[in-house]
Amino acid sequence: MALPLIKEATSIIVDGELISKSYVSLTLAQMEKFGVYVINENWQRFILPGLQTYQSPGKIYVEGDASSASYFLAAGAIGGGPVRVVGVDKDSAQGEIKFAEALERMGAKITYGENWVESAAISCNPTTRYLSAIDLDCNHIPDAAMTLAAMALYADGPCTLRNIASWRVKETDRIAAMAIELRKLGASVDEGPDFIRVSPPASPAHWQAASIHTYDDHRVAMCFSLAGFNPAGLPVRIEDPQCVAKTFPDYF
Repeated sequence: MALPLIKEATSIIVDGELISKSYVSLTLAQMEKFGVYVINENWQRFILPGLQTYQSPGKIYVEGDASSASYFLAAGAIGGGPVRVVGVDKDSAQGEIKFAEALERMGAKITYGENWVESAAISCNPTTRYLSAIDLDCNHIPDAAMTLAAMALYADGPCTLRNIASWRVKETDRIAAMAIELRKLGASVDEGPDFIRVSPPASPAHWQAASIHTYDDHRVAMCFSLAGFNPAGLPVRIEDPQCVAKTFPDYF
């Protein structure tokens, strides 16, 4: 975003595989709205031609945050719903909106409209499983994938989330943090350098009440709020809930 200000042609070379491509794509799309074009060479090289200048588009619509929407869409899927999130829709420039597609794969009913997305459970009998297990490459939804890890508690089998190495270098080591806290609730968890596999509690009787450590990480706190829908009706305590202030002060 800063390079066009020097007015000379420049390029950025990526060392290795670029992660969080959806956020890079979103950035390039917004730059284009302001009159600056970037040549994307297969995510390995980005060329910014010279003599470009940012220009006001006159009017621009700022969408709601699709990552923050994920918690409410998830609540609709496991709590019954419907829950409608306003501010984003299927045509959002944000890659994280594809979280809704992942929910649909798990069996949720997803409905789209102009500037909104709605989520509901097809079945909400707390004594049965009503979400399908998934095996998903999550490179396109690196933040919202954390919400899927919490959703795995309600699936009918192990859920595997892949290509999430970036979790290791976020506010905390999110793969390790999610594994530790999910186990407290009764899940079995395997983790690797770039994946997490969550096997849900075997039955409502196998759920455990827990106090969730949040590691000063806003997304850990918001993800585990979804454990409050557990079919055993057990209490779940979120430690240091104020950590959500980084992105969502009024979440709770």
